[in-house]
Amino acid sequence: MKIVADDKIPFLKGALESLAEMVYVPGNQISRELIMDADALLIRTRTKCTEDLLNGTGVRFIGTATIGFDHIDTSYCDSNNIAWTNAPGCNSSSVQQYITAALLKLAQDHKYNLNGKTIGIVGAGNVGAKVEKIARILGMNVLLNDPPRQRREGDKNFVSLGTILTDSDIITVHVPLTLSGEDKTYHLFNDEIFKKMKKGTWFFNSSRGEVTDSGALKKILIKGRLGGAVIDVWENEPDIDLDLMANTFIATPHIAGYSTDGKANGTAMVVNSLCRFFNLPPENWYPGNVPLPLNTAITIKGKGKSDYDIIREAVFHSYNIADDDIKLRFSPADFEKLRGGYPLRREFTSYSIDMTGGTEKVREILNNMGFKIL
Repeated sequence: MKIVADDKIPFLKGALESLAEMVYVPGNQISRELIMDADALLIRTRTKCTEDLLNGTGVRFIGTATIGFDHIDTSYCDSNNIAWTNAPGCNSSSVQQYITAALLKLAQDHKYNLNGKTIGIVGAGNVGAKVEKIARILGMNVLLNDPPRQRREGDKNFVSLGTILTDSDIITVHVPLTLSGEDKTYHLFNDEIFKKMKKGTWFFNSSRGEVTDSGALKKILIKGRLGGAVIDVWENEPDIDLDLMANTFIATPHIAGYSTDGKANGTAMVVNSLCRFFNLPPENWYPGNVPLPLNTAITIKGKGKSDYDIIREAVFHSYNIADDDIKLRFSPADFEKLRGGYPLRREFTSYSIDMTGGTEKVREILNNMGFKIL
């Protein structure tokens, strides 16, 4: 058995060598010639699994260690008996951590009180649900827009996109990229939509770059109609719009879901799916070598600090979003290197907090976020 794999899939090396011939290559160098005699592909978003790549090859299984799967021609695969799978929800807690850090950075730098503000979440799947949880923990009002869920579950918990645009102080996007059909998301946020947002709204996108019309976003930011933007995903990655980057509050290189936990989860999900498909051991494999950060213990002196100060201190200890913003602005040409060499980042659950002072309320908030309170 032969498996061709993206060499940047974390923790994969060593997992399947006893079961198959493993060939590791950069994701954008996986070619038809290379996979002619391959049984399976393990990929990330940089490998476009189209008919041109797959036709006439031996590939019977494709696993992408990512939430999104718009880089796989699923119709072609379904019509040609090629099984495929993604890793839904694998990095939802990582994106939750990213959005939390972005919200707290916004609050800090702009003296912006999150409590009582309304956040509109467009896309209420695995990631959107985690963002909803953190927003409520931070005292925000939440509006949800998710047409597929609304059709299945009814109107009770959802609002229209129009309501999101007019009633939200912050809009954050967590949808898959869908190029056509009833739930098309390609350029969902375009010139017309941005004009309908109330003045001063903040716009976050950590889903897919193509969900936003870059030119339209850049234009409305330059005009000053929005409060600002937090952008992790870009059209034409890695060749991003530098003028758009210059006009954002936070700009990062598609790493919102790049926590080490999220990477390990995604790899485990596709390895286990592959093993089930080919009836191979092991069952319920998970990487045994997931590293911890140097300092998982957070000491906080809460006396004289507000609850938000304490929350910010804990969150920024686990993940300082400003570091990723600075690295991209300093060297946007290294977009892919910044992703490929992304440093260790563990989620809230990896950290324990030893706090003196501080309210019972803030302890409860930190506990609900996933931190261990000593």
